[in-house]
Amino acid sequence: MTAEKRRPSRRRVLQAIGATGVAGLAGCIASSGGDGTDAVDEGDAAASNSSGKTFYFAQAKSPLNFDPLKANDIPSLQVVERLFDSLYTYEQGTTLTPQLATGDPEVSKSGQRYVVSLKDGITFHNGDPITAEDVKYSYLAPGREETENGSEFTMIDTISIVDDKTVQFDLKYPFGPFKHSLAWSPVPKSVREADKKAFNTSNPVGSGPFEFDEWQQGSFVRMQRHDDYWGENGSNIETLVFTPVKEPTTRITTLRNGENHAVQTVPPKLYSTVEGIEEASVTEQTGLGYFYLAFNCNEGPTADKKVREAIDYAISLDEAVNRYVEPAGTRMTSPLPQSLIDSWGFPGEKWDQIPHEKDKEMARQLLDEAGVSKDYDWTIIVPPDKKREQIGISVSNALKSLGFSNASVQRLDWGAFLDKYATGKESDYNMYALGWLDEVDPDGYLYYLFHESEEASTNGCYYRNDEVMSQLDAARRSPDREERKRLYTEAITTLLEDRAHLPVYNLKNSFGVRTEVEGFRPHTVSGINPRMTGPLGSVTLNN
Repeated sequence: MTAEKRRPSRRRVLQAIGATGVAGLAGCIASSGGDGTDAVDEGDAAASNSSGKTFYFAQAKSPLNFDPLKANDIPSLQVVERLFDSLYTYEQGTTLTPQLATGDPEVSKSGQRYVVSLKDGITFHNGDPITAEDVKYSYLAPGREETENGSEFTMIDTISIVDDKTVQFDLKYPFGPFKHSLAWSPVPKSVREADKKAFNTSNPVGSGPFEFDEWQQGSFVRMQRHDDYWGENGSNIETLVFTPVKEPTTRITTLRNGENHAVQTVPPKLYSTVEGIEEASVTEQTGLGYFYLAFNCNEGPTADKKVREAIDYAISLDEAVNRYVEPAGTRMTSPLPQSLIDSWGFPGEKWDQIPHEKDKEMARQLLDEAGVSKDYDWTIIVPPDKKREQIGISVSNALKSLGFSNASVQRLDWGAFLDKYATGKESDYNMYALGWLDEVDPDGYLYYLFHESEEASTNGCYYRNDEVMSQLDAARRSPDREERKRLYTEAITTLLEDRAHLPVYNLKNSFGVRTEVEGFRPHTVSGINPRMTGPLGSVTLNN
């Protein structure tokens, strides 16, 4: 079986690991904010805001990069989305709409050529026009510089400049999800090339509704309204201030006392706290997440389908999600978020019927048939996340209830977890709990989590099925949506019936928002939040 080896960018991995996580398969782990005591100094933050409204937003962690060619963690992307416009952006869900482009791309050569035309009269914040050369540079630089985002575009063969406002992309092969690669932000080549470090930390020049003002690492990022913005900006907000506040209870406290107008992520146990604040409420949108229990199909008892099915019988994941995830998330029964199921017309109701109802006797019978000794030492590894730890504990308790006394859950820090979860070794794990986030095409979930070419990288389950691998290869190479839908439907049905994973839950993009904020609409894609202007309207302050 052959397939294109495409190492996922750290953007994809970071978002997958956790909505607020800053860690990657490369082993890069960073955080700041602590207990919220490093919050922005009111005087510094408001120094350049003598008039107009200031919007204060609490992030869960501090951003790291402001260059869109490098940014790949959610806090950084939340800033980048304010500063830079893209060729195409998302309305709600995964519906693309032109932003800097004039309209839909012209697609030819059986899906191997895409031609994009730019709108006239649009400039970067420094007044320079956005050109086809800037677009070409912005797609080629990540790969040439070997940034973590370079692997986003390995399917591109050549990029040609048709004229000053027209760019032609020729692909090495038809790549079904390529249209989503066009949701990318052009940068001014001359400015970035003059000083790449400054462009990333102190002088990111974009074309979006806000301009970069100041960053004090671990303390705040301040942005100012771009008065000459080319698009519609109905907001009355002059200044944006993003502050990192890592501890959830502290974030909610800043919402209650008015330090922040909005705070990111409301954990399940704090929903009632926010709902009890008279001047605030929870605003949410189901995200593009997939959180799951994966089996080691390479070594040990879980390589046997009967054992995986027995574990499905042994535990009620409906009950676990109800207890540990809701109301901050919802139950999943397939590896695709509901918004993709709906937009593609996948048979979600059919997939809902595949998970078993809890049946301990059937679980015992299957484990006996598989010959698993009651003395076997089960190992379930989980990252440092309470919800996923509770899922692991639920499985461990279920095994103990079946007479297995040695079923341990190992909560590992991210570095240790990432070193173990994809080895395929029975000595490292029988099962693990992980997540994948913000993919806008089925390929982004299925290829990287199940394809054999991604084993030891993003695929730690080592599931083997030649027919499924062929379906995943064919689906990503086909330009025909209906053919792709058929291939993915068949592949997902087999994956669920073989129980390579047990899908568990999806999280909501949740925010605590004060009542003086109008027009705040959470987006399905985590990094787009908080969208201040765009296809769905603008955010305004009434205080």
